[in-house]
Amino acid sequence: MHEMALAEGVLQIVERAAAEAGSARVKEIRLEIGALAGVEVAALRFCMDAVLRRGPAEGAAVVFETLPGRGWCLRCEDSVAIAALYDACPRCGSYQVQPTGGTEMRVKDLLVE
Repeated sequence: MHEMALAEGVLQIVERAAAEAGSARVKEIRLEIGALAGVEVAALRFCMDAVLRRGPAEGAAVVFETLPGRGWCLRCEDSVAIAALYDACPRCGSYQVQPTGGTEMRVKDLLVE
């Protein structure tokens, strides 16, 4: 389950940011996760609950924001919305679509005390 590794990575980022801010407590963590990132949000939520049981982020609310998938269709030469990797272009049906957005995951921001 790679979501546990992701949750541990988020915890490291949060702990580092809290220390740099001189904060003793993190109240909220906002994560952006692309629809094409290959992350199972329910599993990540479970893992986040487990890893946040210690340190400055204990009890912090975790907010997930989903970013839509985007791709560049080589045939249409245009940016199109895609729901999954390797989807066909919704305009022309071509499978020559390169993902350009929605593949990322990042800590957007933190609310600290």
